[in-house]
Amino acid sequence: MRIAIIGLGLIGGSIGFALKQAGWRGAEIIGYARRRETGSLALELGAVDEIELDLRNAVKDADIVIIATPVLTTKDVFKQIASVLPDGSIVTDTASTKMQVMQWAKELLPSRVSFVGGHPMAGKEISGIRAANDDLFHNCIYCLTPLPQTKPAAVRIVKDMVNKLGAIPLVIEAEEHDRLVAGVSHLPLLLSVALVSVTTKHPSWQHMSRLAASGYRDLTRLASGNPEVSAHICLSNQAAIVSWIDAFIEELQGLRGLIADGTDDIEEALALANEARQKWLERRCKK
Repeated sequence: MRIAIIGLGLIGGSIGFALKQAGWRGAEIIGYARRRETGSLALELGAVDEIELDLRNAVKDADIVIIATPVLTTKDVFKQIASVLPDGSIVTDTASTKMQVMQWAKELLPSRVSFVGGHPMAGKEISGIRAANDDLFHNCIYCLTPLPQTKPAAVRIVKDMVNKLGAIPLVIEAEEHDRLVAGVSHLPLLLSVALVSVTTKHPSWQHMSRLAASGYRDLTRLASGNPEVSAHICLSNQAAIVSWIDAFIEELQGLRGLIADGTDDIEEALALANEARQKWLERRCKK
């Protein structure tokens, strides 16, 4: 088994580490990075077995190609590798949005290959190969969105690979995926960004920052993410994200009204949110 990983940041590097740790199918892992320094570091750290600085050379003999780049970069990668992909090879990705990726795969990839869209629901607020590790995907949901024409055997192989990463594969339609992750992943990112922006721009920030503690740190963690990756997410899932922002604004306006009215109803709203979150945590613990 020869696996090419395109992009050796947090996600691509962690996939390399995890597959090598698992020894999955005796795979030889070829890594491609735009910058020689990144590739050399990935090789030195043991995330890959070999580095290739030419994208087409990296995939020409691969059984599986894993594209771990920012979302909007995926289209260009498809264009560059399409003509050299081996017959029967499998292509997958790790992008946080799926509808556009699936459309590009349908339009640009040859019928002789199978495409299985992928998105691991895992990550960190820090990026780069140094942040990668072999247990990043442990017990996380790993969404899979195969094309209708994708061979069932290809889906089974990708599922097996996901299991070896320590993750839990979940086959889901691309449209549903994008709508749901906009609420539980993309909206939290933008709330984090908005909180940082509104507080750090305030004239009192220099003094206020001394009072910012664990609550502020935890709520703003996602704002430390890679801006390029985050921007690509926003630009590839616009309608769903805007819809969730509108819903959040409505909810926040409701809370504003309760506070402005000065009634005890605010306690009930807080209690309902407390109960809902506790139920979610309990369900997670049972998995």
